[in-house]
Amino acid sequence: MTNRINADPRIDPRIKAVFQLPDPPAPKDVASREQVLAEANSPVALQAEAATEAFLALCDNETNAPSAGLKISTQECVSSPDGNTIKLQIIRPDTAEQLPCIYYIHGGGMQVFSCFNGMYRSWGRIIAARGVAVVMVDFRNALRPSSAPEVAPFPAGLNDCVAGLRWLHKNAASLNIDPKRIVVAGESGGGNLSIATVMKAISIW
Repeated sequence: MTNRINADPRIDPRIKAVFQLPDPPAPKDVASREQVLAEANSPVALQAEAATEAFLALCDNETNAPSAGLKISTQECVSSPDGNTIKLQIIRPDTAEQLPCIYYIHGGGMQVFSCFNGMYRSWGRIIAARGVAVVMVDFRNALRPSSAPEVAPFPAGLNDCVAGLRWLHKNAASLNIDPKRIVVAGESGGGNLSIATVMKAISIW
């Protein structure tokens, strides 16, 4: 099938070159979740993940995302219904002003990555430099650990995202965040989780 992207004159040729690469093979059915976990945590897979982590770390520098004028901290909260602990990365201008907040859910297919990866640390600083607080939730992944050591299938990650949002709303005053101006956002798998988080939060509040 001809890729319509290649025929579109508005698209940069460098982007077209990426889309001309062969498609990866379609995933096959597996016998069990244990098989998926074993493959995702094999030496080859872990080596590939380490290379990706190193690439993402290149984003985390003062040229791309200056930290001057920002306050960065980490908080923990207990998620429900499992009683596990997750971390929240909080980045905000170092000011006494009450600020609106972006509650950000990282990508990674809900399976890998962490909000403490270099790309997300820098992305958080870039957003916060626009004059808002940023709270990034490090939920449980389904394949490989984030900063949360547990690896658990759906709805564990979603539950963590909802728990983090509830914690943020409850502690907004101490964080100097306006509880009426919290926006839930994310990209890729985090975009999916952001929609589901809002839907589930509305249903239980």
